[in-house]
Amino acid sequence: QVQLVESGGGLVQAGGSLRLSCAASGLTVGSYTVGLGWFRQAPGKEREFVAGIQWSATTYADSVKGRFTISRDNAKNTVYLQMSGLKPEDTADYYCAARTPYYTSSRLWDDYNYWGQGTQVTVSS
Repeated sequence: QVQLVESGGGLVQAGGSLRLSCAASGLTVGSYTVGLGWFRQAPGKEREFVAGIQWSATTYADSVKGRFTISRDNAKNTVYLQMSGLKPEDTADYYCAARTPYYTSSRLWDDYNYWGQGTQVTVSS
């Protein structure tokens, strides 16, 4: 059974940093056929893609490019989202997602078949 558990959210001032973690079980984050993504949903807004990683390829939403970095630790079977230069508009619930068995990444929530419960990030101005 696949489980994704996020952690690391919290309250931070604008310009600050946070690192979100997504601990996976039931799948191998470093596998060729596992794509991992971070999504977020702000109050009253639609859910949006933030970042994705599949094997050695990463992709980012334009709104976070240059500020956020997605990575993984195969030994810990964990995916991270390092967020720097945070802005109030980054305030949202952040979700980790996995899609398997596929060889390509996706920016679409519905293309993933496993999701975490979410972690809240609040950026104060």
